[in-house]
Amino acid sequence: MIDSHCHLDHEPLFSNLDKVLSRSKDVGIEKILTICTNIKGYSNILDIVKRDEIIFGTFGIHPHETKNNFIKKEDIINNVKSNNKIIGVGETGLDFYYNNSDKDIQIESFQNHIEAASTLKIPIIVHSRSAENETYEILKKNYNKDLKILMHCFTGSSSFATQLMPLDAYFSASGIITFKNSIDLVDAISNVPIEKLLVETDSPYLAPIPNRGKINEPSYIIHTIEKLSKIKKLPKEVVMKYTTNNFKKLFNLN
Repeated sequence: MIDSHCHLDHEPLFSNLDKVLSRSKDVGIEKILTICTNIKGYSNILDIVKRDEIIFGTFGIHPHETKNNFIKKEDIINNVKSNNKIIGVGETGLDFYYNNSDKDIQIESFQNHIEAASTLKIPIIVHSRSAENETYEILKKNYNKDLKILMHCFTGSSSFATQLMPLDAYFSASGIITFKNSIDLVDAISNVPIEKLLVETDSPYLAPIPNRGKINEPSYIIHTIEKLSKIKKLPKEVVMKYTTNNFKKLFNLN
């Protein structure tokens, strides 16, 4: 199993990293991708990836953070190249649900991240909330053979997923698929080919049932796997194999 998206630099995970890692290994997690969301936090990401061979990281600016963390394409590239365990660009994208950053700034930042990811030929981790049309149009406009798209914590509509499939996008399922009111999301995920699915915790947020309301952590990924196996009508072991291999293929890891 691989947790394709978490925030080990966020508390309380950061202060309890050894125990979090131990529990992750106990349930069979072989890789963890910890995600950067702002410039200041990147130093912690670089420290964390040194802590254990199973941890990898990314560099990017979350759409909420773009107002105070605007960054150019060249700086994204240089930060990624600073460490060979930084294997993705993001978390970037568009979030129009809150007004934490102006739309125009978010869009420009997203564009810079896309261009950097294409130049580096590594995956871009995309956050999209209340911005399906804009996200799709920008990705479509920039689509090329070197752009590897990962829709993080996918909560979009079935039509949005269908639009993204010709762009060779991958989709990451989080603990939200275990929530009772996620009927439309379950329908969308059911229509995504298993060859294009990954799993994530987005911890310390979004703990899956039966741990909803608790602090999330990578070891809880097993509950998302179990729900995904029911959605896809496949044995749990088959879902584990596919989502693990999909991650390795996307991020070019053995």
